[in-house]
Amino acid sequence: MAEGNGAAPDARSGPAAGRPGEAAAGPADTLERELTVLFRRARAVSGDLARAVHPELEPGAYGLLVRLAEAEPERATDLAAYFGVGKATMSRQLRALELLGLVTREQDPADGRAYLMRLSDEGRARFSRVRSARRERYLAQLGAWDHEEIAELSRLLHKLNDL
Repeated sequence: MAEGNGAAPDARSGPAAGRPGEAAAGPADTLERELTVLFRRARAVSGDLARAVHPELEPGAYGLLVRLAEAEPERATDLAAYFGVGKATMSRQLRALELLGLVTREQDPADGRAYLMRLSDEGRARFSRVRSARRERYLAQLGAWDHEEIAELSRLLHKLNDL
């Protein structure tokens, strides 16, 4: 997607040409730049999304809610492995979500020492409202794209995330 007025990039302003004032870059340079822009924007949006779910929610916790909505119930150790963080970090994040009333913990029937985490009813309602609005925003931003392009972007992002 092009920045600014939302117009599609032309041959002179596409990713291979770089941003205005930049020298032409190779594919690795272009990939790095575009991923950097994407990640910076995603971090900024995560803060907005987190605050929309709960004013005291940390920006990084929104992704944890996404995962729980898709894979609950899940052990804290499995969540930590999925996100590539330590158990202590995950425990701290889950405890904060519990204190906000967004997740609940229940004893794992397969292992009495472990707990399963899931969204609370309140957490699910808040998250669902924000997620629906986010999806509508994506569709509006990608309104000029056809369904095949959106599907291809999704497929490639999934492939990237599986690395």
